[in-house]
Amino acid sequence: MSTVEVISLGGVGEIGKNCTVVRQGDDIVVLDCGLSFPNEEMPGVDIVIPDFTYLIENAAHVRGVFLTHAHEDHVGALPYLLQHIDVPIHASEFTLALMKPKLDEQLPKRKLDLRPFQFGDILEAGALSVEPIRVTHSIPENASFAVRTVHGIVLLTGDFKFDFTPVDGKLSNVTRFGELAKEGVVLLLSDSTNVDRKGWGPSEKIVADGLRKVFLESPGRVLLTTFASTIHRMQQVYEVAAQTNRKVAVVGRRMEQNVETCSRLGYMKIPPGTRISLEETKNYPPEQLAILTTGSQGEPLSALVQMSKGTYGRLQIQQGDTVIYSARPIPGNEAAIWRTINRLFRQGARVVYGDDPPVHVSGHAYEEELKLMLNLTRPYYFAPVHGERRHQYELARLAFQMDYPEHRVFLLDIGERLIVEETDARIEDRVPCGRVLVDNSGTPGVTDDVLRDRSNLSREGVIAVTVAIDVEMGEVVGDPYVQVRGVHSSEDVGKMVAKALDDLLDSLNVDDLRDSDKVRHLLAEAARRVVQRSIQMRPLVLPTVVEV
Repeated sequence: MSTVEVISLGGVGEIGKNCTVVRQGDDIVVLDCGLSFPNEEMPGVDIVIPDFTYLIENAAHVRGVFLTHAHEDHVGALPYLLQHIDVPIHASEFTLALMKPKLDEQLPKRKLDLRPFQFGDILEAGALSVEPIRVTHSIPENASFAVRTVHGIVLLTGDFKFDFTPVDGKLSNVTRFGELAKEGVVLLLSDSTNVDRKGWGPSEKIVADGLRKVFLESPGRVLLTTFASTIHRMQQVYEVAAQTNRKVAVVGRRMEQNVETCSRLGYMKIPPGTRISLEETKNYPPEQLAILTTGSQGEPLSALVQMSKGTYGRLQIQQGDTVIYSARPIPGNEAAIWRTINRLFRQGARVVYGDDPPVHVSGHAYEEELKLMLNLTRPYYFAPVHGERRHQYELARLAFQMDYPEHRVFLLDIGERLIVEETDARIEDRVPCGRVLVDNSGTPGVTDDVLRDRSNLSREGVIAVTVAIDVEMGEVVGDPYVQVRGVHSSEDVGKMVAKALDDLLDSLNVDDLRDSDKVRHLLAEAARRVVQRSIQMRPLVLPTVVEV
């Protein structure tokens, strides 16, 4: 009988970059294809995506990509995978609608095989089949996936919470999870992000009360920043704005696209007369305005960050503005977020963040909800995913407290193959895996060496030295040219380097000067030596010999 392999190409030991592979024989399904955001040790990097080498090498066996929902950490890497393989994309109509503008933008010449599903559909994928089950999150049409294998169901929760008063009124299909348990769940892969939060997570509904309080007590404009795909939150802003006599404008291209798409498809119901353009805001007094904007994670080019710096031409922060942060910081973004908040305060705005009043709730299950998922599905094997190692560890501990034996609970690392057989499960060696860094050119492949060079440049600076040599005569032509960037006391350093190079060149004989490679090496060595001796820095030295 065939073995079943489960491989996390991302989303374990980290937040984001969620991508899970289920393989049986020659058939592979890919569950989610997300990105993550760079930390401060990745200068010049825009996004981080999984290493897709395994999928590219096995492209002939990939039967489809199945997407739980439209958040970037679950779908954002898809265009990069589709550059290498051509496969059907299965997702809800809503998820596909939100993704399509980005896919069209990044893959303009590709005819993509986009297949919308309904919850409860059975989606055939070779010898495997995939069933989407509705579960609540902070975005509409969110799915868990039940993958039927020869050894039973592999169930991926995706991001979830059990919200019994959701904004859109669509409840998690708790009954279906119980039915799957009777059928036989061989392995549960569960969201672990909020395992350290006790009790039950608050409903999205309570956010409306917090927003209403802030809207009513704010004397001027209210600006709210959240993720462009947090559709439920944006719906609440429109509803609260209508109740408090405010008009709503949207700032940020992706957010504007999503509002347009969701209102057209009926996933957002905007009260009549509430929606205006940014240009129309000049026709209303500040106390009658609310503005939705991107920038909740401190992204350098986002509208809110530019407003905080006073460089956003379309809108400026005013004295009396209130800015609401309605998003949880992604790990690694905290410093950028605090810098933005501090600048907003300096501009004269009041900034509201945190839980009092509640202007944000998490879309991820708390401890009691995670226990409920385990009790509903009763898996034979269990693996916490969608979290850092500490989250995986704590959810494994929770399973032990619920009498799951240690040999049936697995802490997965990226790329490890979890092999499930008829009477056994075990972790085996890794497939090719890791991270791929994408810079602002949109091209993957920024290496660790490049990051190291960028970090060194930012700390130590750069010195470029140019010397013209008549190689035929073995003579220096003119004086050395020295440029110093990112080094303190640069003018003095430049003079010291120029003097050291003059002395060096004077000491070289005709044969030395005819050897350009040797001269380049000696120039770099001399420049480094004088800088390190004088100011204890090790800048990058770029020597150039121009042969004339």
